[in-house]
Amino acid sequence: VQLVESGGGSVQPGGSLRLSCVASGDIFGRYCMGWFRQVPDREREGVAATYVGSKLAYYGDSVKGRFTISQDNAEKTVSLQMNRLQPEDTTMYYCAYHGGGCGSLWGSDGYFESWGQGTQVTVS
Repeated sequence: VQLVESGGGSVQPGGSLRLSCVASGDIFGRYCMGWFRQVPDREREGVAATYVGSKLAYYGDSVKGRFTISQDNAEKTVSLQMNRLQPEDTTMYYCAYHGGGCGSLWGSDGYFESWGQGTQVTVS
């Protein structure tokens, strides 16, 4: 599975950005798509995930109420609407794919088999 992200950029504090991720390749049935971000000196942090084909969505505590994940199953696209951005949200963001449900492991980067190249988000 190949993933291509888009939509990163620079914004002032309080602003918004929308990231998108298009998946292609051998994708069958429902699957989990997640967004992660790089945290200094740590593994990638789970930001949000969704079980594509369902209404299930998961969010990290630091983004609840500010970020919203959405999906277009027909287009195999998952988007992340990021509102009220703050300087601490500045980092690289990655899209990830797992060929199954999200479940309790959605926030673990080791759970996902495929990754995008990342897109930079800068808030300053």
